Amino acid sequence: MSAKVTYRKEFFDRDYSARAAYARVWKYARRYWFRLAVGIVCGMLTAGTMLPLFQIVQPALEKVGGENAARESERVIQEPAHVPPPAAAHAPKVHKNKFERDIEKHSHLPSWFPTVQKWAARCGIEIKTDGDEIDGALVLIVVLVVPLIALARLVLIFLNHYCLSWSGSKAVADIRIDLLEHVQKQSMQFFGRIDVGQVMSRITADPHQIQIIMTTILTEVALAPFEIFVAFAFIIYFAIANHMVPTLCLIFLGFPLFVLPIQMIGRRVKKWAKRTLERNSMVGAKVHEILTCIRVVKSYHTEEFENRRYRATNRYLLKSTLRGLRVGLMVGPTVEAVGILILAGFFVWCFVQHIKLSMVVPMLAPLLIIYKPVKQLSKLQVQIETSLASLSRIFSLQDCHMEIPEKPDAVRLDAFTDRIVFDNVSFRYDTADRDAVHAVSFEIRRGQFVAIVGGTGSGKSTTSGLLARFYDPREGRITIDGHDLRDVKIGDLRTLIGAVMQETLLFNDTIEENIRYGTPDATHEQVVAAAKMANAHDFIMSQPEGYARIVGEKGFALSGGERQRIAIARAILRNPPVLILDEATSALDTVTERLVQDAINNLMENRTTLAIAHRLSTVRNADLILVMDEGRIVERGTHDELYAANGVYRKLCDMQHTS
Repeated sequence: MSAKVTYRKEFFDRDYSARAAYARVWKYARRYWFRLAVGIVCGMLTAGTMLPLFQIVQPALEKVGGENAARESERVIQEPAHVPPPAAAHAPKVHKNKFERDIEKHSHLPSWFPTVQKWAARCGIEIKTDGDEIDGALVLIVVLVVPLIALARLVLIFLNHYCLSWSGSKAVADIRIDLLEHVQKQSMQFFGRIDVGQVMSRITADPHQIQIIMTTILTEVALAPFEIFVAFAFIIYFAIANHMVPTLCLIFLGFPLFVLPIQMIGRRVKKWAKRTLERNSMVGAKVHEILTCIRVVKSYHTEEFENRRYRATNRYLLKSTLRGLRVGLMVGPTVEAVGILILAGFFVWCFVQHIKLSMVVPMLAPLLIIYKPVKQLSKLQVQIETSLASLSRIFSLQDCHMEIPEKPDAVRLDAFTDRIVFDNVSFRYDTADRDAVHAVSFEIRRGQFVAIVGGTGSGKSTTSGLLARFYDPREGRITIDGHDLRDVKIGDLRTLIGAVMQETLLFNDTIEENIRYGTPDATHEQVVAAAKMANAHDFIMSQPEGYARIVGEKGFALSGGERQRIAIARAILRNPPVLILDEATSALDTVTERLVQDAINNLMENRTTLAIAHRLSTVRNADLILVMDEGRIVERGTHDELYAANGVYRKLCDMQHTS
């Protein structure tokens, strides 16, 4: 076998637009609207805390750069102190308090400073002013205002991230539950066409992208745009107030260049993100396949072959992962390079226009601060495209509808009292070119034992699946006590029917819980009684743990006969009036078959039974035997009648007797 790896798309896969996909996500997110609102509002308020910091840049620069002292010296030289202005000589003396003098001294302080200074004084905080060496306004800002802003940002950012992460975790849990519920509703035709490992990946791994949307993406959307808005609002205000409109226009012309690399790289990011998700699901599917078929792998000593195939699958994934990583990592450095070029050009413009540093820096400070949110928004494109690829996989599965429909006014059916009738029933699988069952008609009266025999592919198991309503007929109808199965509540129908299959699958739990499965309220005594009727009690008690023994994955810790008897005990405990036996003893040795057959006889007592038989010796006592070939009933009657007819049934009997 070749180790070549290719991704096989599922038959239901389709692409979704960003608008359609994120609208579906919103349906899950809006259940937690309050936390979402708190998280988003906190993100917006976090952006607002930057405004006071922008406002103190210019006064801080003036103090550090000595521009206040220079202006004061210039005023003294031009206007000697001993010559009072004529108007001032006769004017009444005005007494100003310390707050007014401080504000007059620092004309560029923000408007909120007097309020802050008064509250500081009320709290007993003494600020040195005027003749002291340390400027009171600057000390107040550094000691009081900046820490308060930092504390406010800490609280708001925490609430922003926590609320959105909480909402995202809840939404992920919801969609995983919905996906599993949706998949379990599908008909058996669906499970016959899918790769279970890849569907597992869509249910467990892909919904994590919703967590990323709710935390990373929504956090940045709630914070970064508002930080950019606040910064630009301050830049516009500062430019207009200081008559720097040409410089403002230059900034607005250069800033959109940040967006270009994001748009250019975004499409390629989406392409490789989708491939990575697809190939990642292949890795999970391969592991699931190997572990499920581990007995075959070991029997044929193909461990190394499977290792080679798994390595090839991982290399296939690694190739797309690294390609997507390279493309995604190009976004940040490209934005940085464009930013450096724009900033260099801006400084050249300021030099040519003879613009002072104290006038330029207050406009550049917001630009430097919003560099991070701009960079985050550029990375956001990568996350959005990756999430969109994952959402398409999730919603493709969610929009696949192959479930068995139940009518809103479906009939309740609490008991089986009369008969089951197959009336000219035909059925064809979606991927087949001919009917698996064609024009089948028969009836099973209450208490009867009806057997179906025939070669492989003759339609025996499909017929039993139609009775359990795993599928619906393409033509004809099946009735139970006169009610079409399509008119009966599915839950009621499945309660009336029990099944024991050839391949018995148990859950990785205790023997007792496996017997109790489907009858959760059964007591331990009832479980033991069912096990005794199924000839399972003795082998269970021979185990050190008894009924508490863990049976392993699919029950592989037990033998085939032991698994079969546990399945029979499970059916006995549930006590259904109608029983389906699908070749329940065909894979057993003679001794084990006798034990299982005795258990089946106990199970069949006082029940209506439809048996799919491979070993014809098990159906000799059937009230009616149906012989099927290529989906049709070719013979019917009792064992003696069919054997005497010297037809297909006799040939089958003679072949088994000879063998």
